[in-house]
Amino acid sequence: MSTLTHLGKSGEANMVDVGTKDTTQREASAIGHVKMDPDTLKIVLEGNAKKGDVISTARIAGIMAAKKTSDLIPLCHPIGLSKVSVDIIPDETLPGLRVTATAGVSGQTGVEMEALTACSVSCLTIYDMVKAVDRGMEISGIVLTEKKGGKSGHWTREG
Repeated sequence: MSTLTHLGKSGEANMVDVGTKDTTQREASAIGHVKMDPDTLKIVLEGNAKKGDVISTARIAGIMAAKKTSDLIPLCHPIGLSKVSVDIIPDETLPGLRVTATAGVSGQTGVEMEALTACSVSCLTIYDMVKAVDRGMEISGIVLTEKKGGKSGHWTREG
């Protein structure tokens, strides 16, 4: 395990200087899910949520969130994203919705936080849009699944 690069010698928080790093193509993906009552999933899939199209709205919210990550995470660098995608698929075995978010950039720092933020906000948006019928929903399993590019190379979550 390497040392924490965001801490100075006295323990103060700093934004890491990435100015001397090579510009490379970088990509990261994260997953998560929202577990809900089967009747709630049916409402979502049939398009009967009172707030509108849950899946499309959650997808757009995730993309918007990825673009705002540096405004939300204090030491995160603002970056010019070249790609953000959010896929939301129903899973009746949960029951609920599975979310996969992927972010990409050609830059000097990674996009792990952007992918995780997109996934998290997509899940929160799903919750918000149907909480009136199911306050017992559960958001969980939000993890980074893959990261490509940069000095550390390619990493994939095992299992």
